[in-house]
Amino acid sequence: MTMLRRGALACALMAAASAWADEAAIRKNLSERLPNLPKIDEVSKSPIPGLYEVRFGGAEIVYTDEHGSYLIQGSLIDTKTRTDLTQARIDKLTQIDFASLPLKDAMLFKQGTGARKLVVFADPNCGYCKRIERDLLTLKDVSIYTFLYPILGPDSNVKSRDIWCSKDAAKTWRSWMVDGVMPPKSTGECDVAALDRNVKLGQRHRVQGTPAVVFEDGSRAPGALPAAQIEARIVAAAAKKS
Repeated sequence: MTMLRRGALACALMAAASAWADEAAIRKNLSERLPNLPKIDEVSKSPIPGLYEVRFGGAEIVYTDEHGSYLIQGSLIDTKTRTDLTQARIDKLTQIDFASLPLKDAMLFKQGTGARKLVVFADPNCGYCKRIERDLLTLKDVSIYTFLYPILGPDSNVKSRDIWCSKDAAKTWRSWMVDGVMPPKSTGECDVAALDRNVKLGQRHRVQGTPAVVFEDGSRAPGALPAAQIEARIVAAAAKKS
């Protein structure tokens, strides 16, 4: 091994040892000084020298110095590109493998050719879900898979059951969400295990509010996006896949 290569290896080992020591100090000091802080999942260097990203709860991010003496909450912005690096990191952490989603547990709305796909988690008592449903109606050549996600209270569970157990769940859903037609009361036996699976699915992927939209590239967006933004995200997702 040449002197140059030995020197480069030594520098790399020293840098790794320093980073490990910094991570150990950060974990120790933060856990001791902030005992109510959730268990730390990961400590990693940020793009700013001396500033570390601390991740916990799956996708919660804060920043600290190499000693864990200070804690910073907020977004890290790249002023050259005007990119929110914190949000970009969260987006990456919360990406969903679209192909792994159990679409059989969702209601399908096929519009036009249905060639393009997206998923929506929605609660029947969510006002923003009703707003986005009207925008979804305007999309062309799309298959929309809607997971009933009753998280807003007991009545959401009742309505979700009534919708899922109706003769045509997709039609009943849109009649309620768009036209305000109350779902018919469910009678008799009905397998609602899918609703329980939907709640567990959403919790596993940290879906904390409705509506939540998931695109084919795994990216997601919370809230009632306008139709134009949904269309733009569908196009962007398709471009990533090609």
